[in-house]
Amino acid sequence: MKLNRIGILTGGGDCPGLNAVIRSIAKPAMRHFNARVIGIIDGYEGMVEGKHRELTPLDVTGIINQGGTILGTSNKGDPFHFPMGDRNNVRIVDASQQVIDHYRDLKLDVLFTIGGDGTQIIAHKLSGMGLCVIGIPKTIDNDLEATDLTFGHDSARAVATEALDRLQTTASAHHRVIVLETMGRYAGWIALGAGVAGGSDIILIPEIPFSWDKVFETVLMRSRGAKFSIICVAEGAKPQGGDILVKEIDKKRTDPVRLGGIGELVAKRIEDETGVETRVTVLGHVQRGGSPTAFDRILATRFGAAALQAASAGEFDVMTSLQRNDVVTVPLKDAIGHQRLVPVDSQLVFVARAVGTCLGD
Repeated sequence: MKLNRIGILTGGGDCPGLNAVIRSIAKPAMRHFNARVIGIIDGYEGMVEGKHRELTPLDVTGIINQGGTILGTSNKGDPFHFPMGDRNNVRIVDASQQVIDHYRDLKLDVLFTIGGDGTQIIAHKLSGMGLCVIGIPKTIDNDLEATDLTFGHDSARAVATEALDRLQTTASAHHRVIVLETMGRYAGWIALGAGVAGGSDIILIPEIPFSWDKVFETVLMRSRGAKFSIICVAEGAKPQGGDILVKEIDKKRTDPVRLGGIGELVAKRIEDETGVETRVTVLGHVQRGGSPTAFDRILATRFGAAALQAASAGEFDVMTSLQRNDVVTVPLKDAIGHQRLVPVDSQLVFVARAVGTCLGD
C-alpha cells in the first residue's frame, strides 16, 4: 500500500518510550515511503480540535532517549466522551464526527494511536467508523491484554526499584517501617516487580486482598530482628472485605476515578496498631518521567517499525504485540476485551512467597 500521509498521536498518560515510537514510525516513513508525517497535538483532543503539525526529519532526530512526548498527550480527549465548557459547567458530548472530518481533511492514509487501553478502545471504535487505524500498546501499568509487555513498564518498574533501594537504607538507619506507594491502578505489575527486585518485606497488590492482621504480624516479627521493614503497595491494593481508595472523581476523564491514599492508610494503621514508627513515600508521576530504559527504547522501536510495516501491507484495526519475544499484530478487539492482571498463581507471586515476602494473605 502506498503511504503518502500518515498521522501519529500519543494518548492517555505519558511514559518513557513514546518518542522512541514516534521516531521509529516517522523516520522510515519519510525515508522509504517519502511520506508526509502529521503529528497530532495532545492526542485525541488534537484530532477533535484540529491541532497538528507536520514533522520533519530534524523533529525526530535525537529523541529516542527523551521521556514524555514531543506531540503532547491528554487523558481527557475521548472524542466519544468529550468535555466541553469551563470547569464549573462541564458537559460531555460526542465529538467523533469531528475526528473523522479532520482525518479526511488531512488526507491521512493511516492514523497510528500510541496508548493504553483507553486509547485503543477509541481506536477500535474509529476503525468501525471507516478510519484506517493501527494501535501501539503503551502503559506503565502493563495491563493491556493481547501483549506480553507494554513499553514504559520496564522504566517505571526500574524507578520504583531504585526508590526501594534508597528507602531501605534510611529505614534500616532509623529502625522504621517505610511504605512505598506505586502506580498501577487495578493491576499490581509495578508493585510486584519492583517489590521483588527491591527486596520488599511486604508487597500489597490489587489482585490479592490483604489481611491487616497479617501485615501487623509481619511488621512486629521483623521489628524484633531486622528492626525495619519495607512495604511496596500498589495504589489499587485493598484490604479483605474493603474497597480501593478513591482520591478524586474527574468527570472530564474517560475513566473519572483517580486512585490514591492507600499508602498513607497502611502507614497510619501500622503505626497505630504496632507502635513501630512508620513513614510513607508516594512515588506518583516520578514513575512516568525521565529517560526510558534500554529495554523500553528497543521495544518501542520494534513496535513502531512493525506498525508501519503493517500499514504498508494494508493491515488495519490491529495493534502491535509482543508475544514470546516476537513482535506481531493482533486485532484491536482482542486487545481491549479485559485488563491484564497479575495471575495469583503466577511464577513471580510464587517467587515472592518463596523468599519470604508477605503478600498480605
